[in-house]
Amino acid sequence: MNEFDTILKLCQNELTFNFIRSTGPGGQNVNKVATAAQLRFDICASHSLSEDVKARLIQLAGKRITNDGVLVIEARRYRTQDQNREDAIARFSELLIKAFKKPKRRWRTKPSAASKEKRLLSKKKRSDLKRKRQVKSFD
Repeated sequence: MNEFDTILKLCQNELTFNFIRSTGPGGQNVNKVATAAQLRFDICASHSLSEDVKARLIQLAGKRITNDGVLVIEARRYRTQDQNREDAIARFSELLIKAFKKPKRRWRTKPSAASKEKRLLSKKKRSDLKRKRQVKSFD
């Protein structure tokens, strides 16, 4: 079991589920049974995540974050509560995996001398072409 699995186990204690009525296929059960799963995870109050992971998770989640800092994932793809719960957990873990990856630091680079020369040469050719197109007036 690696570090991510242990953190996912810790986070599962902080997950809350609500089940709501789902839209889509299901016949008459759509109106009777609450099968859609709504996963809620309070990012700000979480003790199992570090601050930099929390910040990346908030950025990755986008519109799925409430004003209170709660991540809400709705899963309504399947017809049963269990499948929708598993789908929500899978999507949450994918988001966590992405948040755990530190972005590579970008190093500023300068263009090489050859690329500068090539750019200036192409500009010179283009300006020559345009100059040859001009109509010369003899005043």
